[in-house]
Amino acid sequence: MKHKNTISYLLIIIGGSIAIYANANENQSILLLVLGIFTLMSGLFMLNTSLSSKPPKKEYEINDEEE
Repeated sequence: MKHKNTISYLLIIIGGSIAIYANANENQSILLLVLGIFTLMSGLFMLNTSLSSKPPKKEYEINDEEE
């Protein structure tokens, strides 16, 4: 699980760097820009799938009992 998050962060950093580099040149490379954006979005998607918006099950049951 921790390795997946590390890979996600690396993809985000690499993709963002590639996209900025491709956009900063005078003669912009569209292919390089698309590749950077694709890498960035892949990293964001992988990170988003590993995150959960619900609390763990035990905390969820405790909150129901308090109400």
